[in-house]
Amino acid sequence: MSNKPIGLLDSGVGGLTVLKAVKNRLPDESFVYIGDTKRCPYGNRTKDEIIRFTLEMVQFLMKKNVKMIVIACNTATAHALEIVRKKVNIPVIGVVKPGSVAASHKTETNNIGVLATVSTVDSKFYVQSLLKQDEKIKVKSLACPEFVDIVEKNAYESKEAKELVANKLADFKEKEMDTVILGCTHFPLLTSYIQETLGENITLIDSGSVTSLKVEAVLNEKKLAGNKNHQNTINILTTGPEETFREIVEKWLETKAFAINQVTLERLEDTNEKH
Repeated sequence: MSNKPIGLLDSGVGGLTVLKAVKNRLPDESFVYIGDTKRCPYGNRTKDEIIRFTLEMVQFLMKKNVKMIVIACNTATAHALEIVRKKVNIPVIGVVKPGSVAASHKTETNNIGVLATVSTVDSKFYVQSLLKQDEKIKVKSLACPEFVDIVEKNAYESKEAKELVANKLADFKEKEMDTVILGCTHFPLLTSYIQETLGENITLIDSGSVTSLKVEAVLNEKKLAGNKNHQNTINILTTGPEETFREIVEKWLETKAFAINQVTLERLEDTNEKH
């Protein structure tokens, strides 16, 4: 057993959807969450920038003595997961594979949609991951960077958000498509509007929810689960302003039992070709 915290990282507030899912499944665990809101969104960044930013957050979390790292960002998972795994000696989990596995098990038509950032779509990481599950699967991807922007400014419940989703997804659904992966951890905050636009016959896969199952399995396998008698804590860190971040955390996690602080990440040198 280990009472060390689980570390989670994301480009901004989106990874809170993963934190919520893991916290609900594992209420005895403590958490340290870092959201890089100062440099968000990652979806339009270069691969080298994404890798460096991710490694800077990993470095930060390692100094917090975490027992596991969850890359709660699809873009960072797509570009940096294997690099991070080679650099640390604790379990590292991404959000792409759990979502792909869940979608491949759920689809009956083998036609799956993926909504993600530009960088995640361009990486084709979801396509590759899904085809590893079943080579007959057909994938249609759509980059939705606007979804990240509206969530980050805490307007995901607004009329503007509803109209944005409806317009963006108007021509996305195909006749045979029955399953859609929310391939960015910001997107579950728009679930109601996405479901309304695509229709109730479409199954939405929330990568955060299925990732929580993987976290639990790895903790049990490595004998790292927290003690039930331990006083658990939630520490939220952001590289940007605290105010908006705090509002979203309180609303989404439905609790005020957390500490939140603004931090500055230690810069790493150019990571290109040095992974």
